[in-house]
Amino acid sequence: MYCTTDCPFCQRAEKLLLRRGAKLEKIELDGDAEGWAEMERRTGRDTVPQIFIGDRHVGGYDELVELDMDGELEPLLRGQGG
Repeated sequence: MYCTTDCPFCQRAEKLLLRRGAKLEKIELDGDAEGWAEMERRTGRDTVPQIFIGDRHVGGYDELVELDMDGELEPLLRGQGG
């Protein structure tokens, strides 16, 4: 998950993912212009969080919540090894 330390949506995404049993790898972009550029290249977006489950780009916090509400998040996490 690409994130920044002071982003409330990043913090909410992290909490949701951990509640669902995800093994979380955070890429913190605070002051990292190269990392931010890499995130934009990979996702086509310029906001955080940007969340990947395995190789799948899920999107941001809103898309993550939608997956969870639709009952698709936990199966996706299980299919990617957490």
